[in-house]
Amino acid sequence: MGLLSLLLNNPIAFILIAIPLIYAIIFHELAHGYVAYRLGDPTAKHLGRLSLNPLKHLDPLGTLMLFLVGFGWAKPVPINFSYIQDYRKGMILVSSAGIIMNMILAFLSLFLYSLLNLPQSSVFAMVLQVFAKINIILAAFNLIPIPPLDGSKILLGFSPASVQAILLRLERFGFFIVITLLYFNILDPVINFLQTVILSLINALLP
Repeated sequence: MGLLSLLLNNPIAFILIAIPLIYAIIFHELAHGYVAYRLGDPTAKHLGRLSLNPLKHLDPLGTLMLFLVGFGWAKPVPINFSYIQDYRKGMILVSSAGIIMNMILAFLSLFLYSLLNLPQSSVFAMVLQVFAKINIILAAFNLIPIPPLDGSKILLGFSPASVQAILLRLERFGFFIVITLLYFNILDPVINFLQTVILSLINALLP
């Protein structure tokens, strides 16, 4: 269901989902840019992308798709790896940053929910649970090693030249491959499995 349909049918649910979703995506992109900056790449900082301002990150088409069909994207943070001394290390760390950020946000949300011992029916409890769920889904989705998802770039950083060449050739078609696989629900078992793994890891860390 797209956010537009949700807005028309249930405005309260729209608010509870849309705002956490937008900021989960923003923090994901911000993490990429910040880690690249710490590794020596000032590109994202110079372009104003190290910001929590949604207007700096939202992609017009990606936002429209999010509202219409429930699947969208933000503007990728520009990374110039020529600034980073160790290309492979940089690729792995920068690409992992968004996924790790989403996992940290999910952990913090569930930790706060547990710490405050909130009634499940309270609005704040629902926001925390929704925010955790959205971040777990984003982390799981981005772990899939299909270009242009982060998982493919992590794999790229660990791969020999022959595998890198295949991944780079796939990148121009990757977006359409991902959309097709999502449309036919082929990725659902993979995403569900990764969500289970991530949630198990988070639960193991919770007090």
